[in-house]
Amino acid sequence: MRRVQIALALWLFSISAALGAEPFARATVDNQEAIVPGQQVHVTVDVFAPDFFTSPPQFPLFDLPNAIVTLPDERAQNLVETFDGVQYSGIRRAYTVVPEMAGTFTLPPAVIDFDYSNDGKTMKGAASLPPTSFTVGDAPGARGETLPFAARGVTLTQSFDRDPAKLKIGEALVRTVTVFGTDTQAMMIPALDLGQPHGLKVYPKPLVISDGVKDNGGTVGSSRTQTITYIAEAVGTFEIPEVSSTWFDLDAHAAKIASLPATVVTVTKVPAPAQGIAPQLQTEDSGVKSPALSKAAITLATAALSLLAGIVWLARRLFPPIKARLSAWNALRRSSEKTRFKQLVASIRKDDPATVYHRLVSWSRSAGFRSIGDWVSATEDADVAHQTGTLERQLFANEPDRPALDREALLRAITKARRAHIGSGRSRPISRLPELNPT
Repeated sequence: MRRVQIALALWLFSISAALGAEPFARATVDNQEAIVPGQQVHVTVDVFAPDFFTSPPQFPLFDLPNAIVTLPDERAQNLVETFDGVQYSGIRRAYTVVPEMAGTFTLPPAVIDFDYSNDGKTMKGAASLPPTSFTVGDAPGARGETLPFAARGVTLTQSFDRDPAKLKIGEALVRTVTVFGTDTQAMMIPALDLGQPHGLKVYPKPLVISDGVKDNGGTVGSSRTQTITYIAEAVGTFEIPEVSSTWFDLDAHAAKIASLPATVVTVTKVPAPAQGIAPQLQTEDSGVKSPALSKAAITLATAALSLLAGIVWLARRLFPPIKARLSAWNALRRSSEKTRFKQLVASIRKDDPATVYHRLVSWSRSAGFRSIGDWVSATEDADVAHQTGTLERQLFANEPDRPALDREALLRAITKARRAHIGSGRSRPISRLPELNPT
């Protein structure tokens, strides 16, 4: 009897704790050691709610004085944690903060709105960022000056569309200079001063900045690309000046310089045109009759133009019907059972359960069934019934411990049932009327 009372008390305590649970947020700063101005600071924010979310949290882009704050377009991470005996669902996003000067930075109390389920009812929820701080120190060797940017593995490369030593006067030479680095953002990479070489007219193109790109070694980072066109205006030997960029190495914790050497450009004169070809006079005994050839050429050209006009007229008459037939054929192919099954297989391997269920409904209808239930009944396969039932329970069941979707098992069961159905030669067309005696 006492055991029953203890169990009942614990159950009542867990119920009261769950009813009293409130959403909250937490924030953590990654790697707070030796942060310098211009360095990316990653701030991870987790939002928690009891039960589960019914709408995604709206993470705001807050302002932080003397810093640049961005929210990278990355997929949120789902979490499940237990606090004080209550299971919470969580969603994680990461902010990137780039401080522009030394000092202490504290996150503002930004509010994150969302909806969540509480005892089967949808509730409005909100969580505020906790007062999280981090300290930024002066970069060694900066002497009080803010460095252009801080990163890892910064490289400076260039390429030319032709040999600079073999340029003719009036020709164009296109030069592409790229700054690449990791653990930084493209917008933080400063523009380069490429100089103004004597004897060459400079025409710069708009800058191109890119994040998530790869260098020649396959390393993913950010880049800033400048393209310049030089026009040779005079004959001679000219020099495109050296280019350098100062940056702070986060690994070595020291200032470094990436540079490109000067390039020598040699411009020569355009060669004089060769002697013209002397005309050859026609002899009297050549046997060529110019009037006859001209008349034959005109007749042949007229016939060719007439044939071309006939082909164009015929194509204009026949193109609309052919286009309509092709469109109808493509629509039929896209809605075919085979195409819908390929879409279902791809969806099971990568999409969320709701999309998988939608693809399963579309395919079962294209196979000749009014619903998934009709198809499952027709297969008479216990494995198919179990796997599709698991998918439906995960989406629609109001259960605290819904079964996880086994994608490989679902794919095997559906593939096996489809092969058996096609091999038997059975076909069940969709009726436009409901069953007279539905079970």
